[in-house]
Amino acid sequence: MLSLTEISIRIAGRLLIDHGSAQIVPGARVGFVGRNGVGKSTLFQAIRGELPTETGTISVPPRWRVGSLAQEAPDGPESLIAVVLKADLERHALLQEADTASDPHRIAEIQTRLVDIDAHSAPARAASILSGLGFSTADQARSCSEFSGGWRMRVALAATLFAAPDLLLLDEPTNYLDLEGTLWLEDHLANYPRTVIVISHDRDLLDTSVDQILHLDRGKLTLYKGTYSSFEEQRATREMLDAKHAKRQMDERKRLQAFVDRFKAKASKAKQAQSRVKMLERMKPITALVTQDVREISFPNPEKLLSPPIIAVDDVSVGYDSAKPVLNHVTLRIDDDDRIALLGSNGNGKSTLVKLLAGKLPPFSGKVVRADKLSVGYFAQHQTDELDLEGSAYDHLRRLMPNDTETKVRARTGAIGFSGKAGDTKVSSLSGGEKARLLLGLATFYGPNMIILDEPTNHLDIDSRAALAEAINDFPGAIIMVSHDRYLIESCADRLWVVANRTVTPYDGDLDDYRRSVLTARGMRTSARDRGSSERDNGRDKPQRGRTEKRVPIKQKIANAEAEIERINGIIAKIDVALALPDLFKRDPKQAAQLGKARASAATALQRAEDEWLSASSSFDEANG
Repeated sequence: MLSLTEISIRIAGRLLIDHGSAQIVPGARVGFVGRNGVGKSTLFQAIRGELPTETGTISVPPRWRVGSLAQEAPDGPESLIAVVLKADLERHALLQEADTASDPHRIAEIQTRLVDIDAHSAPARAASILSGLGFSTADQARSCSEFSGGWRMRVALAATLFAAPDLLLLDEPTNYLDLEGTLWLEDHLANYPRTVIVISHDRDLLDTSVDQILHLDRGKLTLYKGTYSSFEEQRATREMLDAKHAKRQMDERKRLQAFVDRFKAKASKAKQAQSRVKMLERMKPITALVTQDVREISFPNPEKLLSPPIIAVDDVSVGYDSAKPVLNHVTLRIDDDDRIALLGSNGNGKSTLVKLLAGKLPPFSGKVVRADKLSVGYFAQHQTDELDLEGSAYDHLRRLMPNDTETKVRARTGAIGFSGKAGDTKVSSLSGGEKARLLLGLATFYGPNMIILDEPTNHLDIDSRAALAEAINDFPGAIIMVSHDRYLIESCADRLWVVANRTVTPYDGDLDDYRRSVLTARGMRTSARDRGSSERDNGRDKPQRGRTEKRVPIKQKIANAEAEIERINGIIAKIDVALALPDLFKRDPKQAAQLGKARASAATALQRAEDEWLSASSSFDEANG
């Protein structure tokens, strides 16, 4: 059991956790929630032993392995599958030792332990996790250094999940994922066999994947049973009861104080008055929970609503290389009040499509007709790099309002969520959520007819995401959104478009239907979609995709199978040498049994590798005609 007992944690003089306590039982799946900046990530540091507590104790069972997502993305020449496999430190060490071990007894111990931890199935498990997170079979064989930082963070997540620690700590794991990857992760965490604590602002993940909610609020930790929706109901009830209790106590204090004030000077009543003074002193004040209202998000209305369609696209091809378009034969229309969510794995062309709609990318062929005086607001997370780090929110608004009065600029700065001193805070000191608010305000400053939102919820807490959903629903113009936040899509979108197979098609089902199709595809497939486009999706540089032909990954599979066959044959040869020792079965029958079990396991793994080699060889022959 993970035990947090009366812990206090202070950072830079600020008390983040004040005598907080919680008991996390083995096998619990816990969603850790609270407003941005309250100390959730700090508590993870303390659990990992990286930060001391001011008071109290954190007790982790001594045999538990604690795992969390690496802060830095993996890099280097190793393949993705190799990086993930190395995350199982015990398996990696045993395999290395198996290559050099010569003592028969140690060989038996190594092989028996490899059987116990199911080491021979590890490559398949690692490939399944990478596939679920969006990496094709061809991608898995490629060097880590070929991928951008965002994609390499997915590799880090895959490695963490593959290691399957006894206590898994995940801090906003969906920030680098698309909706499809998020849906897969929800399912994976829901079936995680050990203890997991996940910091997340994704309502659907917290409703799908966890069975407890740990809430950090004003320095106190409270553990609730159930999902996030259940937590909201329980907390609302608790707040109501606390408010009633606090009011009753306040009324009682007023009554007692009135008695004291009235009779403290009278000798005949002095004893009773003194008794009530003691009662007041013993009465521990109850503080009613103060609702920490989130700052609202609002988009300025367009000056004039345009006649539909505001955009009509007819048989368009678009991309970055005319010889190899990202999207082909795209035909669609957008009306003035549409709410459209784009679905499809990263790399399929969602960002290419929104750049086409925003007028930032011209088509290679086909026709795009835009309504006269169409204004488009475009928000993407990568735009944070374009903010002036030394400037404030006020400075950014002042540049857009050079001729307006100080009062008007301050009012507009406050309208986007930066009132008073907050408006003068440097961008470099703003949180990720505050930068997102500023970008939203700048992107929609002129009251566009259509707003494009590319992953707008990253770094926003749950309440801010709800505020964003309200802003979208209140906006009278059109909204195009790309998001991994299912709650936002379900709350706002009335049309779904799937960007896949180099085109865009309407999706007739709902997100539950889409989720089932994604999980089915990622759970059953042996090779994922080709990442051959040069698409730079979602504001992140994509992997440097080469022109890999179908037979190239097949050749790689053949080579991998041959290497595995050679490795396992070497292990079997060593076991056979150990089994051939004179009088082994009489002298040490237990050791002989272990060796026999290890050899049987190795023989099974050899058969599997040979089957893979035969299958890949047949596929290679077919590909060559």
